[in-house]
Amino acid sequence: MKFSLSVASAALSILMAAGMAGTFFGFSTGVMPGLNAAKPGSAIDAMQAINQKIQNPVFVGMFMLVPVIAVVAGILLLTLDQKPAALLFFAAAAVYFIGALVPSFAVNIPMNNDLDAVKIPADAHRAAEIWSDYSGRWTAWNTVRALFSWVSLLLMSAGAYFWGKNA
Repeated sequence: MKFSLSVASAALSILMAAGMAGTFFGFSTGVMPGLNAAKPGSAIDAMQAINQKIQNPVFVGMFMLVPVIAVVAGILLLTLDQKPAALLFFAAAAVYFIGALVPSFAVNIPMNNDLDAVKIPADAHRAAEIWSDYSGRWTAWNTVRALFSWVSLLLMSAGAYFWGKNA
């Protein structure tokens, strides 16, 4: 049973980290450049809608639970006497927490909240200023989240590798 729970938590944490890394990457390389190519008022409107719809149980659950499930995997791996693998899952949880969750709550989410409060101006120049102030900084920090999520994913993958090698 302990082995099965270890496999499930390790696999789930890897899948969730991959999903988050892909989401962040997709936003930085596709969604934001696409919105940047649109009229600024349309970009603001679209991002406001995205910010509202992304707050759903599937996304929020995956976003928040990556480090929790990785820690669970690490604890279970310790009980299986797989210390090197466990330490890699613990490191992955810390990396994700520091590089994905902290910037989210310190930068990206507050920026989203500020953008959500914006009434799209009729003046195209003012809309362009608002979008320009938002887009570059938001995308830069989102890219940080993607990079740290990838590092977290690589650490979990290394943990799974060492677990398999030492099992």
